[in-house]
Amino acid sequence: MMSAVLIIGASSAIGGALAKHYLQQGDTVLWLSRFAADVDHPQLYSIQAPDLEGQTDWALHQDFLSSLVNSLFQHQVSLIFNCIGWLHQGADSKLLPEKSISQSSVVLIRKTLQLNLEVPVFYLQGLWPYLSKTPGVRYLQLSAKVGSISDNQIGGWYSYRSAKAALNQWIKTASIELKRHNKTAVLVSLHPGTTDSALSAPFQRNLPSGQLKTPAQTALYLAEVALQLKPEQSGLLLNWDGAVVSF
Repeated sequence: MMSAVLIIGASSAIGGALAKHYLQQGDTVLWLSRFAADVDHPQLYSIQAPDLEGQTDWALHQDFLSSLVNSLFQHQVSLIFNCIGWLHQGADSKLLPEKSISQSSVVLIRKTLQLNLEVPVFYLQGLWPYLSKTPGVRYLQLSAKVGSISDNQIGGWYSYRSAKAALNQWIKTASIELKRHNKTAVLVSLHPGTTDSALSAPFQRNLPSGQLKTPAQTALYLAEVALQLKPEQSGLLLNWDGAVVSF
């Protein structure tokens, strides 16, 4: 049984479901979010995340990151999920995934890159002192299959695809460096599938029957992937069922 789990972006649909899953398993859960936990449990520890939107100097948050790393050592965290990601701002038609290149804009590109690449990298870099020193630690970064360049057959969603492709490359590159310091660590990108959430809500209409999963179902699948992870898989982009997705 794992000693403790850190969920970054725990207030998201998948993050919250993962937190509840591991609490039900008897594990300690560190809930990291800008928003308060909607779960009351003696083994749940809530950590207030900084608001990083629009910020350009990560050094301002060194005290937060040092405190977070200390908490990971204290609780002997062996599993980390980073669930941070962004696809749209439904009420604003200019902040929806592009169907055509004519719909791309500076605002959309920058927001998509910031929330799908910059913020995940902030946490990966900040937790590096823990990842490089903790035997057997597993770090799963939620990403997306649409970030696979070789799998792109229908086009569209320029900004989101590009941000996730960049994130997958970042995880792959970081896994190579991490292996030099900690051969037992595992760092992967993970496509969670299509989950019934605010993120996917505008795009559920034409989904094939059975493709849409509840957050609880997704959490079960992702927890199983985490359980089966091996060091030789570090750097891969994995599907929700554990299959390897090509870059």
